[in-house]
Amino acid sequence: MKPFLSVIIPAYNEAERLPLTLVDMDKRLSGAKYSYEILVVNDGSTDNTAEIVQKIAPAIKNLKLIDNKENQGKGGVVKQGMLLAKGEYRLFTDADNSTTIDHFEKMLPYFKSSLRAGSRMNTNEGASRDTKVHEKYDVVIGSRAVRGSKLEPPQPFYRQLLGKLSNIIIQLTNVPGIWDTQCGFKAFTAEAAEKIFSVSKVNGWGFDIEALALARHFGYRIKEIPVHWVNDAKSHVKLSAYLKTFVEDIKIRWWIISGAYGRSN
Repeated sequence: MKPFLSVIIPAYNEAERLPLTLVDMDKRLSGAKYSYEILVVNDGSTDNTAEIVQKIAPAIKNLKLIDNKENQGKGGVVKQGMLLAKGEYRLFTDADNSTTIDHFEKMLPYFKSSLRAGSRMNTNEGASRDTKVHEKYDVVIGSRAVRGSKLEPPQPFYRQLLGKLSNIIIQLTNVPGIWDTQCGFKAFTAEAAEKIFSVSKVNGWGFDIEALALARHFGYRIKEIPVHWVNDAKSHVKLSAYLKTFVEDIKIRWWIISGAYGRSN
């Protein structure tokens, strides 16, 4: 039986942080009314990340390890996890638990058309004129840049500045209207995940941009929602990643223009 939700966690040298993340995730999902699976995709870690996951697996419901002996890059292992997952909805999240898994509950209403709170419906004549309906989306992403988001603590000033400058470029080249492409908390319908990640090419940090650009390319609708994001001082992201991401952003634009991904919908 296919699970309702698949959670994909890319992990590179996460032996220290991952156990706490898995315990917290298990606690929050244990009361869920839907079925789920948790896939940890080890990205050729040089520490004992894989061994830690194997040891903790008996205590964490529906936890599975995908163990890569060689490093592929975050984009590569997220793609692998998305395509191996079986869930109706497939979400990837960071191993540091910056955004907790219960944020998925806030995403769910946007995946299905539904009446908003306070709306009225005439059951005899159909929806009344003032009834408002959630539009249906195929991709729902966490954002640190939209109203209602909370950063604890805020990122250092230089990272905020680099992030904003990068986002301007990304919006101009690939995904206009998306204010935070890099937050590591994104959910896709099974159809969208399989369509997008079956043709994705970027293994580096720019894979987030590529996934969203491909969602637009194939006609999928994207919703950005606010998150409570906890800044981890031990983040593995280096300043050089911003330059690499910029290069990947340009490549993605070219691949879309040149038809490398196939026809748009």
